[in-house]
Amino acid sequence: MNVKKYKILLGLCIPLLLQSCFVAKKYERPDVETDNLYRTDQITQDSTSIGMVSWRELFKDPILERHIDTALVNNLDIRIAIQQIAASEAYLKQGKAGNYPTLGLDASVTRQENSQNSQFGSIFSQPIEQYDLTANLSWEADIWGKIRSNKRAFEATYLQSLEAHKAVKTELIAAVASSYYQLLSLDEQLRVTNETIETRESSLETTKALKDAGMVTEVAVQQTAAQLYTAKAIKIDLENQIKLLENAFSILLAQPPHTIERSSLESQQLTTDLVVGVPYLLLQNRPDVVAAEFGLRNAFELTNVARSSFYPSITLSASAGFQSLDFDNWIDASSIFNTLVGGLTQPILNGRKIRTQYEVSKAQQEQALLNYKKTLLTAGQEVSDALYRYDAASEKIEVREKEYEAYNKATEYSEELLNQGLADYLEVLNAQENALNSELLLIENKYTKLNAVVTLYQALGGGWQ
Repeated sequence: MNVKKYKILLGLCIPLLLQSCFVAKKYERPDVETDNLYRTDQITQDSTSIGMVSWRELFKDPILERHIDTALVNNLDIRIAIQQIAASEAYLKQGKAGNYPTLGLDASVTRQENSQNSQFGSIFSQPIEQYDLTANLSWEADIWGKIRSNKRAFEATYLQSLEAHKAVKTELIAAVASSYYQLLSLDEQLRVTNETIETRESSLETTKALKDAGMVTEVAVQQTAAQLYTAKAIKIDLENQIKLLENAFSILLAQPPHTIERSSLESQQLTTDLVVGVPYLLLQNRPDVVAAEFGLRNAFELTNVARSSFYPSITLSASAGFQSLDFDNWIDASSIFNTLVGGLTQPILNGRKIRTQYEVSKAQQEQALLNYKKTLLTAGQEVSDALYRYDAASEKIEVREKEYEAYNKATEYSEELLNQGLADYLEVLNAQENALNSELLLIENKYTKLNAVVTLYQALGGGWQ
């Protein structure tokens, strides 16, 4: 009796001893270089960044705030991401249930009539009926950490879906803000163009009067008219761009195409300090970077699962129920049966399937690691690009303002000289054309600066807070 106890104890201890040798590996975040991710002269050691600021603190335009609120509720990409979270959560619940035994219930009625020429046909000439009601219980011991690794893989997938939802929010808020500012820019350009059309219509009348006075020729009249038509063509293009952008904006709001309510470009004030913080913050602020790491964790745990398939699995199965040849005695104490089976399965030759799955999982883990590093590098590039765009736009605005002021004065002076017969009409036309182009470009640069702030905010992971 004692010998049997020792055998049982030894049988329980051997798997535990083996487990210490083959336990699943523990995930550790890979070492990645973050110190030089940003290409900027603004070296900072701040522990915070603009990406950690709520979008409500960054965007102060109440109309823009309402549009963002509407988009966050209605946008179809957001709703798709939410359903992906729901699917991942279902798999997570399945992973958590992996340690529990499985239980099934089976009820069947079998009728068998043997051939008279068969082995048993001459003995059992009458049909045989059997009634079964069976409960089956099965449980696998998680000796090698296979079930635990599967559970952690599902957890990583679920957390990855949460980060993907954050990334969609970040992209959506940036798209709404960028489109809104672009609409304001086009509105301002349209306003300037309309004023220019009025001015050129007046200039055309003046040129006709000068022609009647013999001061200019018909060529000047036609050149002035052509300049007017150019401004009208610009107006058509701007109105078309506004309509198309409003349609695209409506899609962001998950609404049919309609006119978008908005304020003015001059009323926009982004007063938040553009603090980028240390690059290491991207590891926790950028949803796509965090999602890429969860993808790596998922691949790591699935490699653990594949590795555990090389080792034997220990299962315990039990079945019990009622079995009878007579329906009247089916559910009866004398019809009860039960079976208990303990098993150990060790794969030996299986067409290299286990080895292949392990090698594939290792390759997929390496792919996930490379994708994580690439995502981080791309994030650093996007921050650097946004900083350069902002600085360049700020400098160009200063230059464009001076350029526009110079062209504007040149237009005024040339018109006065033309009226006095001291200047050629081509000088007036060139000055007017240059002034219009300069003002339109100045407005575009103002939009570029605003959009650079939006891009930097998104690049630093802002928007999902």
